[in-house]
Amino acid sequence: MAIVSVIGTGYVGLVTGTCLADMGNQVTCVDIVEEKIERLKQGILPIYEPGLEEVVERNVRAKRLRFTTNYHEALEQCEFIFIAVNTPTGANQGSADMRYVESAARNIAQELDHYAIIINKSTVPVGSGDIVSRVIYDNLKRSDIRFSVVSNPEFLREGSAVLDFQNPDRVVLGSSEPEAAGAVARLYLSLRAPIMITDLYTAEMIKYASNAFLATKISFINEIAQICERLGADVKEVAVGMGYDKRIGRAFLDAGLGYGGSCFPKDVRALAYMADEAGLHPQLLHAVMDINHDQRHHVIDKLTSLLGTLRNSTIGILGLAFKPNTDDMREAPAIDIIRWVTTQGASVQVYDPVASETGREALNLAGVYMDAVTFNTTPYEVAQNADALVIVTEWNEFKSLNMQQIRNSMHRPVLIDGRNIYEASDMEHYGFIYRGMGRGTAAAPSILPPEDISSLVNRRPTLSLV
Repeated sequence: MAIVSVIGTGYVGLVTGTCLADMGNQVTCVDIVEEKIERLKQGILPIYEPGLEEVVERNVRAKRLRFTTNYHEALEQCEFIFIAVNTPTGANQGSADMRYVESAARNIAQELDHYAIIINKSTVPVGSGDIVSRVIYDNLKRSDIRFSVVSNPEFLREGSAVLDFQNPDRVVLGSSEPEAAGAVARLYLSLRAPIMITDLYTAEMIKYASNAFLATKISFINEIAQICERLGADVKEVAVGMGYDKRIGRAFLDAGLGYGGSCFPKDVRALAYMADEAGLHPQLLHAVMDINHDQRHHVIDKLTSLLGTLRNSTIGILGLAFKPNTDDMREAPAIDIIRWVTTQGASVQVYDPVASETGREALNLAGVYMDAVTFNTTPYEVAQNADALVIVTEWNEFKSLNMQQIRNSMHRPVLIDGRNIYEASDMEHYGFIYRGMGRGTAAAPSILPPEDISSLVNRRPTLSLV
């Protein structure tokens, strides 16, 4: 059993602290927001994450997990201190804002009275390990106190973060002190995952490079989707065909409204900024960001082409969160889409299973004219008298709606499937005017089992002579 502190109780910090406690460690989670800590003590989580509430409750009950705003209390006899605070995009729209990381490092230094390993779990620019070391060293109360710094980037997906922590593809550790990295590695041994130990800079870059590559796959398939639409091909089938190639893989090849959330947009911008600052020209990264931004405009183009004008129309929006199984609205496509359609004079009816509260806050912050937005409690209310319905988030419940009832309640039967969760033929059967993302008119191919293909290949053809 190790004594662990985690600074920050957002997605990364709360999941990290809770899962480490579930592995048998003694964990204290620290946050400077008193209201958040008080609510956590009452069992009220600040985020929606499937499975997390149960794991928190189990470990609090077992007295392995506790919450505090007091750094002194949290760091007493602590062996490992994880920094898992937010690193938002800076004022120049590129660099990462390091003020929360530096603040955490200062607070750690002022309370540290014994050797400990400080672990950067936040996504931080290359070189941040040196910054944390310098801040702690400059703020120590005693010059004889030793500490080590290790980079341990997170690879958690919102909506499956607990599962991802418990079943990682790999654990990456970077440090100039192999002994410190080895000590952190022992925390993860029970997960039986590959553990890669490297230097600080390389570990920090692995995180950015990984997210940038995944964002690139998304932007690539969205560009292919636009070509498919013009040429009559179906991007869903194209992605399946590509995915069978082991060099490519099927993951992150779902055309739609582009990526959002707390990681991909921020990390691609930050990596491009680092490259620019180094005197390079990261043209691929800039293209990835441009495609992602443009992808959301295509929904407006489709609505305009089908409705003629959006003024005085009613647009139904199904889904607010940037992805299913989360209430996170950061960089969510719904924000841009709702802002654009209301700017053109439309009213909006919206529904999301869990993100209504965070959605309302995000739309307010984005300057959306809220008098034009109505929050509903069911998808069927959203469809009532709507001139068009837009699928923005691919929640599972949207895949099993009574589409005939939806169609009958709408004023005009326009359905824009921003996540390609329906088949055009099915929706047209219900009477919808259906538009997906990159769904051409070509017939979907059938995938035959090998024995059927063999019989076709070996069948003697019938020849006709003219």
